[in-house]
Amino acid sequence: MGFTKRGKSWVALTLAIMLAVLAACSQSGGGEGANNADNQSETGSESGGSSAFELWLGWSATINNESLVQKYWRETEPGVDVKLEATQGDAMTALNLRINTGGFEDAAIFNRSETVKSAMDRSNLIMPLEQYFDMPDKYPGLASIPKPYLERMKDADGHIWSIPTWFDQNPDDPWPGWSSMTWAVRTDIVEKAGMKLEDLATLEGVETFLRKAAGLKDESGKALQPLSFLMDPNDTLGYNDENAVLSAFGVTTGGAGIAKKGDEFVFAYDDPNYKAAYQWMNKMYREQLIDPEVVTNKKEQYQERNKSGRVAMNVGAFWNIPPTSWETLDGPTEPAWYYEVIPFPKVEGVEAVGVNQVVNPYPGYDVYVSKDTKNLEAILKFFDYALQPKPEMQQIINEGPAGQYWDWVDQPLGKWKFTDEAYKEDRNSGDQALKAKVTPELYMISSFSNTWYPWWNTAEADKAGAAKTTKFTEAIGQMGGVRAAHSYDLVPVKQGGLWEKYTPELENIRKEYRAKLLMAKDDKAFEDAWNAFRDALEKRGHWTELKQEWQESYQADIETNGEF
Repeated sequence: MGFTKRGKSWVALTLAIMLAVLAACSQSGGGEGANNADNQSETGSESGGSSAFELWLGWSATINNESLVQKYWRETEPGVDVKLEATQGDAMTALNLRINTGGFEDAAIFNRSETVKSAMDRSNLIMPLEQYFDMPDKYPGLASIPKPYLERMKDADGHIWSIPTWFDQNPDDPWPGWSSMTWAVRTDIVEKAGMKLEDLATLEGVETFLRKAAGLKDESGKALQPLSFLMDPNDTLGYNDENAVLSAFGVTTGGAGIAKKGDEFVFAYDDPNYKAAYQWMNKMYREQLIDPEVVTNKKEQYQERNKSGRVAMNVGAFWNIPPTSWETLDGPTEPAWYYEVIPFPKVEGVEAVGVNQVVNPYPGYDVYVSKDTKNLEAILKFFDYALQPKPEMQQIINEGPAGQYWDWVDQPLGKWKFTDEAYKEDRNSGDQALKAKVTPELYMISSFSNTWYPWWNTAEADKAGAAKTTKFTEAIGQMGGVRAAHSYDLVPVKQGGLWEKYTPELENIRKEYRAKLLMAKDDKAFEDAWNAFRDALEKRGHWTELKQEWQESYQADIETNGEF
């Protein structure tokens, strides 16, 4: 199931390459890597005296290593020259190729993933780092990382193989996150349909609205698309637009896609309402109330239709609409101004909204350090700086310190704004090359805090519509689809196990059959597609075996780390 947000799908060839490469790599342990780390600690400046290192990013990005923020790091604080390299294409394919050709030079950062962790561990190319988290005099930032995060990272020998980043500084009071999974409707269309927002409180009310919207036209005279969403080929079970419908039907897809009901765990694909949700979508599709091109729409097409006013209602992440459609407006001058988020409509027989987002204070990224790096001290110095437990630290990493290119409007931890007009112009230009001239936008190498979050406190908004995004996300967070993480959301995948092996195939199956379920021509065709989906889960995805392995991993995890 989808464990990482916005994860890329893996084709069978990539999986085959990965398994072949991993099989050729020896299991990493406390030997060579541990000795190397100890030696570097002892020799000090001989092994790690450089003030520069290369950081390989496990994602695509526009890089300009002379950016103003990197220049500040190099010349002022922390006095480290960070040279960035981005990944081209699929991250796992790139990682496997690197592993197979000797690895990376200094450090690499990837989204936290059991697949990446397993590949790194087996490569015998990285060093253990646990000793550096217990040196408060030398590395206070690293020592400030909450101990629960570090404890869960230890292997059987007590080694920690990465520097965790992008975690909540206070796991007991986590920032709720950018909640975005919603039902969004245009209030102007609701009004034209002769209805009120309260009329959309039930699924039946939504259906009535969609049928009325189907008879209306946009400003150019074209028929409205009553309902639409983005079927992104790169989405996952944990993050896709259909999850807004699944939530209304009580299906949990957030976290590991597992709900605990009493003493039993229910996996999303086994929840009877997973089928019911797709039956409803199929019904709407057959009635031509869902965009007939929803399966083939490119993201650009989908967004243009929303911006131009062709769509009456959306389900899914409002990032896909996208928010810039209303953030650039000062009033009701364009159709997007009228978007409003509404509570998940009540579905008969469903007692509670399904969880689509788990608020996870645990680290979202891992920094791996090459056992052969000659720049260990520079790496440790930089991440010690980046991981200082200041509420504004992600803003400092992203835009430089207060007083450099931005500053507080009135008081620290209040509103802020950019103070350097040239920086601001490039930063907000929308041109990735211009933005890269000023900042590499590496907020994820720091941490965050509920005490103060920069983009909920900006005074930069020069358009009235910009305030809508924060308003929307705060409202969505209270609609029942968001909850804090539990231990069963964070069960580590068994290295070399079935989940690691078959997760890519599960995603292939989900994406293949969601389209067939949505577009089934009649009830019989839907049932045939559903039965084929269940058959594929078992035969291609080894579904029953996967769930058994998960139960075993869960028991082992709570015996080691406890249950919460």
